[in-house]
Amino acid sequence: MPNWLEKREALFFHAELVAEYGGRPGPPRDNALESTLARPHNLLAYEPERNVFELAACYGFGFARNHCFPDGNKRIALVCMDIFLQLNGFELTADEVEAVDVIRTLAAGEMSEADLALWLEANTRRLR
Repeated sequence: MPNWLEKREALFFHAELVAEYGGRPGPPRDNALESTLARPHNLLAYEPERNVFELAACYGFGFARNHCFPDGNKRIALVCMDIFLQLNGFELTADEVEAVDVIRTLAAGEMSEADLALWLEANTRRLR
């Protein structure tokens, strides 16, 4: 069973990102955060063969496309994927420029969740 992200963690990291990089702070849209955080749980419940990269991509897709917050959705998508991977023994190895480009492509609807999972698998390493 994976180690999941908690709502309080997503709220904390979003507030930190907005404070550091700017943007409109504010509470998440009604039920959008809960929906996004539940997506990977539901995916694994119905498709137990899914791997950690597919679950991380599920978080990333949800945050980037569900627009949970007034601002900073692409940033929180990247951070939550990275934190989820770390919680489950992996580290994102892509450089920041490439990772940001991937998230922008995802948010623009030009990358699928499945392609994001493949990219994550190719750009991570197992932590010791």
